[in-house]
Amino acid sequence: MSVEDEFDDKTLRERIAENPRPAMLWVAGLVVLLALELGSIAAAVLRVGSVIKFAIGGIANTPSWMAGFVSESLGSIGGTIAYGFTALALLVIAAIVVKWLFIPFSIVDRLGLELGVGKADVVERAIVTAVIGVVTLLFVATPLGAAVDAVIGALTQGLESVSSLQTLTSRETIPNQGYQLPDGSWEGTWLGLSPAMAWGARVLLIYAYAFGLLAWFWRGYNVFRDHYREADWTPRDDSVNRFRNHYWGVFGFVVVFIFVVMALWAPALSPVTAEANLYSPYEHEVQYYDEEIEDVASIPHGEANLETRSVGGDSNVGLMSYDKYDRFHPAGTNQDGKDLFTFLAYGAQVSLVIGLLATGLMTLVATALALMTAYYKGLLDLLTVVVSDSIISLPRLLVVLLLSVVFMEANHPIATIYDGGLLLALIFAATGWPLLWRAVRGPALQVAEEEWVDAARSYGQSPVETMKKHMSPYIAGYMLVYASMTLGGVIIGVAALSFLGFGVQPPTPEWGRAVYEGRPYVPTSSWHTATIPGLMVVFLVTAFNALGDGIRDAIDPESDASSDEAGTGAAASGGGG
Repeated sequence: MSVEDEFDDKTLRERIAENPRPAMLWVAGLVVLLALELGSIAAAVLRVGSVIKFAIGGIANTPSWMAGFVSESLGSIGGTIAYGFTALALLVIAAIVVKWLFIPFSIVDRLGLELGVGKADVVERAIVTAVIGVVTLLFVATPLGAAVDAVIGALTQGLESVSSLQTLTSRETIPNQGYQLPDGSWEGTWLGLSPAMAWGARVLLIYAYAFGLLAWFWRGYNVFRDHYREADWTPRDDSVNRFRNHYWGVFGFVVVFIFVVMALWAPALSPVTAEANLYSPYEHEVQYYDEEIEDVASIPHGEANLETRSVGGDSNVGLMSYDKYDRFHPAGTNQDGKDLFTFLAYGAQVSLVIGLLATGLMTLVATALALMTAYYKGLLDLLTVVVSDSIISLPRLLVVLLLSVVFMEANHPIATIYDGGLLLALIFAATGWPLLWRAVRGPALQVAEEEWVDAARSYGQSPVETMKKHMSPYIAGYMLVYASMTLGGVIIGVAALSFLGFGVQPPTPEWGRAVYEGRPYVPTSSWHTATIPGLMVVFLVTAFNALGDGIRDAIDPESDASSDEAGTGAAASGGGG
């Protein structure tokens, strides 16, 4: 056996143990970078935890909600039966997810049972379902649940303490809000700079940190490839090189990354906080130098906004301007006198959350259906074709608009979460999965006919394992391309609904609503109130499409015009066209 072969037989952990220096240097750099933003990371973990807790609480209440709904028409017995069926269905779904993600081995084999492939899958899921049911009962009926709550509470308090730490990119590090004294100096800003200079310095610091973190992850990939990867070359290397030379795709990646940074760092990028600017302007005050009393005075942001509105004529605060209270507005103010850049930054958060949630859900459904219909074919494939074609045949924007109005008029609890953002994400996911499924159905059918899939079947591998290990990697690239294009479509669709008044409701900021509210002032000196949000939507959707083109050409350099048209169609229809 050659020396190279001996190296190839080692695991990644063994290769790192043999040559730890490159990995340790990279990890040390990553730890330093993350430590600079430890407070923000802890705050993000808390927000994700609160969302997970809310989702689990909603799922746990589903059987009770279903029982109450059924009992209104079928009585208490019907409600009890509905409760039992709903709870059992949730347990089965949870068992499938837990088995797929956390149990890589065969429970049937470990128990020494000799069953066929189909029976073994059913028995394994039944066992996992029973275990989850028992654990759930222990949490509900014993002190175990209270103990776990106490542990979670202690962890939450610890994270809250860490989240209060000042970070490198926080607005407290480089404050930009202050006032100008009669001698021309600035008070309250970083190093006595003007608010514009201080805000610009903070923006540069944030983007320098973000691009530095991105570059460090790229270096980590190179460290892995040069020192620890088993093969000297893989097809993925050629895909990466092709993407690096695909300037249109690189343009899309850079713009999308700038947009993601804008969304993630919105609290620090904004010239003023969202609480003072958007949500509670009358509960926060701004200090300024009053020339009449020749002293420093304060005024609520809400009252100051009324005197700094951009409604055309003499009432306008344009780009890169100060208002009469020494507040700097890089994108001017809107028709309510609020800082437009703060509105856009938090609007980017809303667009990103809705777009990622909707695209993630429809990708999950489309991938699962593509694998199952390609593997089983027959009746399942036929039913999926009928259902998907039925949904595609409907005018999507009208369907989304109708469902949005119905839920909002009914004042459904889902319509109140995130001021309608969650509802829009679910509606776009429910109406968008057929397009993605259609896009990857062909590649999934092709890979299902390959010899290695037949070999896996003949060796008795379970269908789930075959689909996960031997089929899903071959459609992942296609799904990534179409999902990136669809995400831009979802964003423009949400903006269109908000423009019509049926999207995300105030006070949560959304770019489409900004375009609608600033529409009357486009011919005036306050043209920026509608034009800038509109341009943001155009740039972002173009960037996602460019990114999708780059990924497609990198993965499949021989993609022809037909696939190009299919991808463009998927992106266009993703917006509800």
